Amino acid sequence: MTADRFVDTSAVTLPLIPPMLATPGSLPSPAQDARWAYETKQDGQRMVAYLPGDGSLLLRARSGEEITAAYPELRPLGRALGTTPAILDGEILALDEAGRASFQLLQGRMGLAHAPGLAARRAARIPVHAVLFDVLYLGTEPLIRLPYVERRERLEALGLDGPYWSTPAAVFGHGAQALAATREHGLEGLVCKRLDSVYEPGVRSRAWIKIRNMRSEDVVVGGWLPGKGRLTGLPGAVLVGQRGGGKLRYVGSVGTGWSEAERSELAALLADLATDVCPFDPVPAARGAHWVLPRLVGEVRYSVRTRAGMLRQPSWLRLRPDLAPEESAADLPDDPLR
Repeated sequence: MTADRFVDTSAVTLPLIPPMLATPGSLPSPAQDARWAYETKQDGQRMVAYLPGDGSLLLRARSGEEITAAYPELRPLGRALGTTPAILDGEILALDEAGRASFQLLQGRMGLAHAPGLAARRAARIPVHAVLFDVLYLGTEPLIRLPYVERRERLEALGLDGPYWSTPAAVFGHGAQALAATREHGLEGLVCKRLDSVYEPGVRSRAWIKIRNMRSEDVVVGGWLPGKGRLTGLPGAVLVGQRGGGKLRYVGSVGTGWSEAERSELAALLADLATDVCPFDPVPAARGAHWVLPRLVGEVRYSVRTRAGMLRQPSWLRLRPDLAPEESAADLPDDPLR
């Protein structure tokens, strides 16, 4: 996908610009810190908003799919700049009671672009909020070749703060403090953007660096799913749980974090613990699962917990032979599968 394809609107023809992507990494060095801006990393759905200047709005997901109808509460954004055409980059969030982005809540709003009636009913119950962090086109002028710092100035001058959208502040320099603040407030992480960087449509660039705050906890292995392709004959993922309310509660599947040799060692351990009885209560919906006696304890890294107690984006860190399965207790909801 390139920036010279077009979407037709009744007012102007706006270039279709796929979003620039960040590369996972770490904070710039203290010597380079002043050359970077820092923005909060949000746990939502990436979107590019097209405002042709006639009051309409078109939203496209990172894949290029049009998703406008899925978010009817965002339609007034199309009138926010009057007759000035614009293309804005941002993220669509669903906020929990504490005002933090919840991907679990957002999942109830995604995928409804072809069901506008259902989308409207969900919008009344779970409204979304769009955070706008870049402007790629304004008036008749493409801005992607401008440095980030100039695009940011243009964006903030637009005053885009409405009932369902806002322009969060960026921090210039002070990256360590910004990252610490995201951890303190339980946010997903930080995106570091080089001040002189141009916008690279569709490119995963080193000029943007994303840092995800991860946490770690101990879990009990209660089953596994067979691997496919090059992992045929090995566990593709393990099903893990934690003790809560006197039960082993399922908290998710973990499919990354092992070398091939470590997967082979894990396969042998799982084979020795095979059982026909599922150790989780309640039994998770895991088609094709093989159950094991809940004796293996491991440590996993993850980003956040869902409201149902599930671990989001977990990856395997290590076995914990020094811990008994009973030590994997966690503060879980009464019914994490409800």
